[in-house]
Amino acid sequence: MAVKEEVTAATEKFIRVQRVFVNHLDSYSSGNIGKFLSNCVVGASLEEITEEEEEEDENKSTMPEASSAKLKEGMFQIVGTLSKLESVRPDFALETYDVISREDLLMRLLECDVIVYNITENPQQAEEAIWAVSALNEEVNHFEKRKVFILVSTVMTWARSKPLDADDSEIPFTEEDYRRRKPHPNFLDHINAEKMVLKFGKKAKKLTTYVVAAGLQYGVEEGILHYFFKIAWLGEVPALPVFGDGTNVIPAIHVLDLAGVIQNIIDHVPKLHYLVAVDESVHTLEDLVKCISKNTGPGKIQKIPKENAFLTKDLTQECLDHLLVNLRMEALFVKENFNIRWVAQTGFVENINNILKEYKQSRRLLPIKICILGPPAVGKSSIAEALSKHYKLHHIKLKDVISEAIAKLEAIVTPKDEGEEEEEGEEEEEENVEDAQELLDGIKENMEQNAGRLEDQYIIRFIKEKVKSMPCRNQGYILDGFPKTYDQAKDLFNQEDEEEEEEVRGKMLPFDKLIIPEFVCALDASDEFLKERVMNLPESIVAGTHYSQDRFLRALSNYRDLNTEDETVLNYFDEIEIHPIHIDVGKLEDSQNRLAIKQLIKEIGEPRNYGLTDEEKAEEERRAAEERLAREMMEEAEREHKEAMEMAEKMARWEEWNKRLEEVKREERELLEAQSIPLRNYLMTHVMPTLMQGLNECCKVRPDDPVDFLAEYLFKNNPEMQ
Repeated sequence: MAVKEEVTAATEKFIRVQRVFVNHLDSYSSGNIGKFLSNCVVGASLEEITEEEEEEDENKSTMPEASSAKLKEGMFQIVGTLSKLESVRPDFALETYDVISREDLLMRLLECDVIVYNITENPQQAEEAIWAVSALNEEVNHFEKRKVFILVSTVMTWARSKPLDADDSEIPFTEEDYRRRKPHPNFLDHINAEKMVLKFGKKAKKLTTYVVAAGLQYGVEEGILHYFFKIAWLGEVPALPVFGDGTNVIPAIHVLDLAGVIQNIIDHVPKLHYLVAVDESVHTLEDLVKCISKNTGPGKIQKIPKENAFLTKDLTQECLDHLLVNLRMEALFVKENFNIRWVAQTGFVENINNILKEYKQSRRLLPIKICILGPPAVGKSSIAEALSKHYKLHHIKLKDVISEAIAKLEAIVTPKDEGEEEEEGEEEEEENVEDAQELLDGIKENMEQNAGRLEDQYIIRFIKEKVKSMPCRNQGYILDGFPKTYDQAKDLFNQEDEEEEEEVRGKMLPFDKLIIPEFVCALDASDEFLKERVMNLPESIVAGTHYSQDRFLRALSNYRDLNTEDETVLNYFDEIEIHPIHIDVGKLEDSQNRLAIKQLIKEIGEPRNYGLTDEEKAEEERRAAEERLAREMMEEAEREHKEAMEMAEKMARWEEWNKRLEEVKREERELLEAQSIPLRNYLMTHVMPTLMQGLNECCKVRPDDPVDFLAEYLFKNNPEMQ
């Protein structure tokens, strides 16, 4: 009765709680908590969950739907800060604050009914959380109604706690033992924040404070465990690393279950102020990594020294501390008193399928499966190669798959040296050597009987194994030129589970959704176009292929025969509602198939992977810088060439002008000389003799006025006057 009265009182007091502040809404943990709460009705967790509701929850996706920031009656309104200036405001948030002073932030906190400070991802937020709770405590006398302050901390504040029983280290800690907790040396700020939050909650009636010690958070984008998920998904390492011996127990909780704990605290306002939030599992680091490796990676693990873990650039010191902790904890109060719609109550390993689904959806890591079909020499392989590079897919070629399968079988039947032992921690299924030998003998015999060719049963078996392999399931594939017939397609993609076959609606053929291609590209061209293309191929490319004249014509004729029947491979895809993309390569008039590739990329859409790696980004930047430098150098050379040409032209014009000027001067001189000859002759005949005599006489006499003397002399001695 007392519990019911407490719940009723809590309902009456807090059913109007609406506005919730969460710090760093753009981070993994706080973002998922905020999104979860934005989809919750205030007071919903006060009602017990029925079995029917639990079944409905299991059928629904565990990921919360993105809610609009618009006000929804009865729902929590989420506001909060952002950790980065460039972060985009989450859709579920009503308001966000990126650059804000402490005074303004306090005003925003006072507007909220619930304040959630998450210090699990950013240790610097511990100081801000202490400031926030102390500032609210100072304003408590002005509160109209009670406010709830929740500090989301970490179990790392328990990392160095002494066992409850020295003889039995497997006894877990519970909420009741929180006064005995001893923190990891790197989490002193966290435990200090916990103590301050609990201290201020005891002083004021209108400020209720809680501390939630959360286990290692996983789920959705995966948080700390994302490092292992990413390297497993990429498939670039033969085994996932386990730091140390891997036997350390890591308390953990799904991030949405942690959000459920916070929802229950807001609704229930429990009397216990320190809560532990962990799931029911007791998983070691080896259990977690092995589970990831098995379900989305190479299937193997490799134990490496703890010291090597610190060389991993993708894991911070704080992340490594979480991964190396050895701690057993049990959330008794949460389990017994809260109504949580658990996503992963039993733990990480037991719920790996749902966790993987969340991971791939949240990070948009969905496989792209493509099948490219068409006649010989139409350009299937070149287009497939280009698409595989663009989308980072696995290019499946028939010849390569057969060679790889035979090599794998030969490796199985080959006796191993006694010194070759399996690495510790590896989980590897033992192959049946006799079955492998029998299959290998059957393949060799079949190839001898069919002139080096394999029958469909073997080809389909190998192709199916390839498309079901973990790399193809993760990233996707491009199937190059296979299947060729309706029956091959049916056998390859047929659903093997008979129970699921019965559930197929109508007359649609049953198919395996795991491996069926999402896009089918049907390339085509006229026979004349294909023949001309083959004839123009270099001899080096034609040698050793089926593009020799006889073999090509035979292959082309065989293809045309297969695709004029009633049941073609394209009919199969049409029947299962995967309609092929038809491209006539001959009409595009593009020998490099660039237009066809561009059209297919437009149809398929954006890549669904991690994008460029750091090395690829650096390579891309280097290539872009080289191209920019080359372009600048070319532009500089072109400008210099243009300037040199202009200068040469200018000099040529200058020289031409100078030549013409000299020519004009010479012509003027010649003209003047020609015009001056009669005058000179006249002066020499009639003037110069008398003038020279007068000058000579003037020099002899040296008169006082020589000019007057010369004038008088000329007048007297003028020949015409005599």
